[in-house]
Amino acid sequence: MEHKSKRYRSALKVADLTKEFPLKEAVEILNRFPKAKFDETVEFSFRLGVDPAQGDQMVRGTTPLPNGTGKKVRVLVFTDNPQAAIAAGAEFAGLQDLMQKIQGGWIDFDVAIATTEAMKTVRTIARVLGPKGLMPNPKSGTVTDDIAAGIKAVKAGRVEFKMDKSANVGVGIGKRSFTSAQILENAATVLEAVGKAKPASFKGRYILNAALSSTMSPAVKIAGNEYSKY
Repeated sequence: MEHKSKRYRSALKVADLTKEFPLKEAVEILNRFPKAKFDETVEFSFRLGVDPAQGDQMVRGTTPLPNGTGKKVRVLVFTDNPQAAIAAGAEFAGLQDLMQKIQGGWIDFDVAIATTEAMKTVRTIARVLGPKGLMPNPKSGTVTDDIAAGIKAVKAGRVEFKMDKSANVGVGIGKRSFTSAQILENAATVLEAVGKAKPASFKGRYILNAALSSTMSPAVKIAGNEYSKY
């Protein structure tokens, strides 16, 4: 804890973090913060003006990151043809056997993909996968009959975002080891994706505020003119 607070205090000396900064400048400030001993995740977080209690104001979506996430993604595929899925790069593939393991408490994977046919069976474990954010979903491209393309997309760094009950969205956009240019490109892509996910029925200020941070750093607030058009 002492190390964290010392590094945190050092980070506060880099810039006046009570102010808001253009996205490019915020990325550069984040890059100047003292680094931890591990490769921290960089997160872009948003506070939205929508009402989470309204069903038609749900905000969710996916976007490929131009520079990936920097994270190894372990993919599980629910399919009747596990050999093809493994050949296409999946770490795990199968159907009833995997469902049994999952019901027994095993969730050693990051993304689950299902074929349309397999999905009929997979729905029976929705109560296990759903709360953990691992349920395949057509909207996020994880229910597909082009398994090879689905695996490639998630391994290349496609991220999924979903608003929580307090109207906040947090998206991992890379690692501290990335260059400022790579983080900036990923951040701009995510900002646009969240902006485009604005519910059609919503009227009012959509993105209330936004900030960049890493696992062990304070947040750098983003200037409103970067997202006011949404």
